[in-house]
Amino acid sequence: MSSLKLEDLELLSEHRCFDGVQRYYQHNAETVGLPMRFSVFIPQQAQEGRVPVLFYLAGLTCTEETFMIKGGAQRIAAQHGLMLVAPDTSPRGAGIAGEDDSWDFGTGAGFYLDATQEPWSRHYRMESYVADELFDIVTTILPGLAACAGIFGHSMGGHGALVLAQKHSDKFQSVSAFAPIAAPTRCPWGEKAFTGYLGPDRQAWSDHDASLLMEKSQNPFPRGILIDQGMADGFLAEQLHPEAFEAACAHAGQPLILRRHDGYDHGYYFISTFMQDHIDFHAERLRGG
Repeated sequence: MSSLKLEDLELLSEHRCFDGVQRYYQHNAETVGLPMRFSVFIPQQAQEGRVPVLFYLAGLTCTEETFMIKGGAQRIAAQHGLMLVAPDTSPRGAGIAGEDDSWDFGTGAGFYLDATQEPWSRHYRMESYVADELFDIVTTILPGLAACAGIFGHSMGGHGALVLAQKHSDKFQSVSAFAPIAAPTRCPWGEKAFTGYLGPDRQAWSDHDASLLMEKSQNPFPRGILIDQGMADGFLAEQLHPEAFEAACAHAGQPLILRRHDGYDHGYYFISTFMQDHIDFHAERLRGG
């Protein structure tokens, strides 16, 4: 458990929002060994006690601000009394040669895993950061309810949500995704990231592929998983492979709602269109959990 206290969180900014408060924090992350930023929306219901919490993992090149600014989620979360949390997408300023050379690897592209290869393994530990350190901060220092936590995300963050939910099912009771990288071991984004962070042994990649993890499971989320995918998404055919996760869920007896939407692309106009459905989905499961 994190040893941080409230005074260890540097409040960068605070904004009144739908009768709650939108905050941006920075802190020295023990798991990462560098300062990390995250954003949090705390609904007014938290004034009376701990509230269910929903983690959002953003995609490549995004930051802790992207979802809170573009997602249109706070109004809906306020209605349900849900806390929203969004971490940054990678460590920043690790001082690794080449970390800023590519938009799909290094800075802004942590892939929500713990790297095992030098020089990345020292600081690129996003799985431990999100699932352990940030989870503890949110459910101890901040008023999140540890027994009622869900996770969702977009693209690289959709990959992260589907993987972390399966690997940490003791912490996350609900999961959904927008246009996730559903089978990263078989797409260019995933192959590049996994080779760099995890090394050339593809067997070591399997614990970070949502579809491969699901194939080895048996109905891990009985109340279902929700995925929305735009059919005008330019990354769909080469990078995302939702059909692989769909097949894995069928094999595992996992209820899956996979909705395919004509005309929608990969961006936040698509995400914001279906945000209500996702937050309603999580609220029903967390309130009932």
